[in-house]
Amino acid sequence: MNEITTVGLDLAKRVVSLCGEDGSGRVVVQRTLRREAVLGWFVPRPPCLVGVEACASARELTALGHTARIIAPEFVRPFRMSGKNDANDAAAICAAVRQPHLRFVSVKSAEQQAQLVVHRLRQGWQEERTAGLNRLRGLLAEFGRIYANSAAAVLAGARAALADETLPPALRHGVARQLEHLRELDDHLAECDREIAQQARDDPRALRVARLSGVGALTASAVAATVVDPSQFRCGRQFAAWLGLTPRQYSTGGKTRLGRITRRGDTYLRALLVQGARSALQAALRAAAPRRTRLAVWIAATYERIGYHKTLVAIANKHARLIWVLLTRDEPLRAHAAVN
Repeated sequence: MNEITTVGLDLAKRVVSLCGEDGSGRVVVQRTLRREAVLGWFVPRPPCLVGVEACASARELTALGHTARIIAPEFVRPFRMSGKNDANDAAAICAAVRQPHLRFVSVKSAEQQAQLVVHRLRQGWQEERTAGLNRLRGLLAEFGRIYANSAAAVLAGARAALADETLPPALRHGVARQLEHLRELDDHLAECDREIAQQARDDPRALRVARLSGVGALTASAVAATVVDPSQFRCGRQFAAWLGLTPRQYSTGGKTRLGRITRRGDTYLRALLVQGARSALQAALRAAAPRRTRLAVWIAATYERIGYHKTLVAIANKHARLIWVLLTRDEPLRAHAAVN
């Protein structure tokens, strides 16, 4: 049997489809393994190139001496030769990982992955809190208690309902339990915010990024934990495209057609940048014209030209490009400088 030089892995919940090719690109092995048997299969093998979709096993494969490359699913799709199944997906991954021009996802360190755990828990608890408030608003509305959409209004109305003896005891008991649950979620969120703020203070890269207007400790910590190697992007514009903040392009015959932003890449990081853009926009509009920085002048002019929502995307794109500069050049932010 020829020596295996490239392996593609398609991960499922309980099994993994494996496709191995030799140096000439000929398939020499194709099989299905249970998840717990995958690393054992690689132990006696000589170092080879392994392509996988996003998973924690990439670090373990690297520790065994193999070169693991994580591929985004949209880059695998063009290499699938026929119908979609696990074996064809593994063969497509094996073919894609051999392409020299393909940009791969960097393997995060255990420390970076641990930092993202706090972000993921916070994100989940924040969504659960919003759902709990909506549920509480809906339950009170069934009894004629209508409140505004703000969290403060719903919580104030729920506390008032507890003291209203005209309401059924079962409702008041349910409202009390829901308020207790929301208090627990608030405690969890506050603890996550403290941990994330500490992460941002301890990371030099996060400290540089946090100096941008509209980029706080939350976004700075997420950037430091998500972006492993910023030098894999040739420029800030490519980094912004990786985050899905550039227009979708369909051009042919020398005619350029641009559409909506692609919304590819890390959804969480992109959402944080867009939310921070709201703060940056308000700060730029509130600042007196003589005291505006170059970036604030650009933000105000963009707002006058294209309106609110498009300006938010433009600011998020600009912030992404500035973040790339701060990460790659290892230098502090110059307050009155902006990327052209």
